[in-house]
Amino acid sequence: MSIQSMEDLFEDQLRDLYHAEKQLVRALPKMAKNSTSSDLRTAFEEHLRQTEEHVSRLERVFEMIGSKARAKKCEAMEGLVEEGKELIDADPEGEVLDAGLICAAQKVEHYEIAAYGTLITWARQLGNHDCADILKHTLDEEKAADEKLTNLAESHINQQAAATGGA
Repeated sequence: MSIQSMEDLFEDQLRDLYHAEKQLVRALPKMAKNSTSSDLRTAFEEHLRQTEEHVSRLERVFEMIGSKARAKKCEAMEGLVEEGKELIDADPEGEVLDAGLICAAQKVEHYEIAAYGTLITWARQLGNHDCADILKHTLDEEKAADEKLTNLAESHINQQAAATGGA
């Protein structure tokens, strides 16, 4: 895709985020399966359902701008997902794995928060306020997911991980 205008840039980054969300739909079940904390597993399962809705919302935004929903490979998300896989493959103790999964998930959330925030700003600049509203709904859910992960980490998971292995 040739990027010659702000509209082109908006669509290009929308495609990048579309691919990122689709990668998460595949990664979140693995994260949930490997969580030893039932609270963390539930958080990942809930966020999977939200992420499936995020994909649908992005498809609506594509439709609203008169474009076909097509993904552009998101290298950043691919790298973040790979980091999570590497952590799981390292097979740390349960509580340590949970703390690491939270770290990996929060890296993902922060990436998405930045991407959605930018797209919202650009959509408004381009006069696509309805698109901005849809994207804002998702941004709010991403921020809430990040906050939930922080609460899980700070309330008990990090302490349990620190108590593992003589830390």
